[in-house]
Amino acid sequence: MKYRILIEQDEDSEFVAEVPALPGCISQGKTRNEAIENSKDAIKGYLESLKKHNEPIPPFKLPFLED
Repeated sequence: MKYRILIEQDEDSEFVAEVPALPGCISQGKTRNEAIENSKDAIKGYLESLKKHNEPIPPFKLPFLED
């Protein structure tokens, strides 16, 4: 399954990556690419933890804009 990663640069020039489909799944890196790679590890760990604790994987939803 693929997850959308939102990346923003913070005030210290670090890149913060958030996975909206997985609440609380956040990572960071000194570069954009590092933030993406760290996010992949965070997603993997997040999903492994859910499985270990027999918790459901949140449904994948694409964000949309309302008028």
